[in-house]
Amino acid sequence: MRIKRTTPSGITRRTRLIAVSTGLVAAAAIAIPNASASDVSTFSTTQLKSASNSVLKADIPGTAWAVDSKTNRVVVTVDSTVSKAEIAKIKRQAGANSGALTIKKTPGKFQKLISGGDAIYASSWRCSLGFNVQDNSGNYYFLTAGHCTDGAGTWWSNSSHSTTLGTTAGSSFPTNDYGIVRYTNSSVTKSGAVGSQDIASAATPSVGTTVYRRGSTTGTHSGRVTALNATVNYGGGDIVYGMIQTTVCAEPGDSGGPLYGGSVAYGLTSGGSGNCSSGGTTFFQPVTEALSAYGVHVY
Repeated sequence: MRIKRTTPSGITRRTRLIAVSTGLVAAAAIAIPNASASDVSTFSTTQLKSASNSVLKADIPGTAWAVDSKTNRVVVTVDSTVSKAEIAKIKRQAGANSGALTIKKTPGKFQKLISGGDAIYASSWRCSLGFNVQDNSGNYYFLTAGHCTDGAGTWWSNSSHSTTLGTTAGSSFPTNDYGIVRYTNSSVTKSGAVGSQDIASAATPSVGTTVYRRGSTTGTHSGRVTALNATVNYGGGDIVYGMIQTTVCAEPGDSGGPLYGGSVAYGLTSGGSGNCSSGGTTFFQPVTEALSAYGVHVY
């Protein structure tokens, strides 16, 4: 699921968006047997790419996939909405390369989830601020998820819409999941921190890195990176690429919030499955891509 942006007063726009939880429940492998030591190197880079493309062509909502270099397999994570018949369709689409697929289950449904981590309000939904940033001229902006900025104009700091923050200056979703808002309110404090943690640089984490996520619904949670360059199919044509896959939890309203480790910015909360009580899987838009696209930097 993409982590949802929450909609007040029963508004249902983009109701599938939700934030995933920290402490993701371990995914259970199904259907495909574990690779043995003797066949770890069976599949070439070309075959793995073909297998990945087959999952995309199968077009099953609730799936996410990435190449695991340690097992030399394409790990396909499926949420609770994916049926056995749909898993079979994915394997059929892969054809001769179906053995390159490892299927894993994760609880819940993949949905979009709406200082860093503070609540921000559009006209009909709530998300979380990712990182405050500046351009080379010293103008102030903040980054958040693209599915949050999609269709949004003005942003406020409160649900009563009495304190304006700024207006959307750029948005990219689907394919990517990042957006940027330019501050128009000069009286608002624009901290470069996430909570009490100062942010000084941006990078891409490695698989296995311990990371933290902050959001306006569930606060701060930690987990680890399980894959890079993951593709996620949220359904309805909303497919995003190049995501950071983690075991950090999130829930609706956490969308757009920051993923970081120490003083290093890593990503923006996109979506996933589960919650911060039972666990799940969460995906993040790499922040370095958004910084490059808009010509801004953390501070």
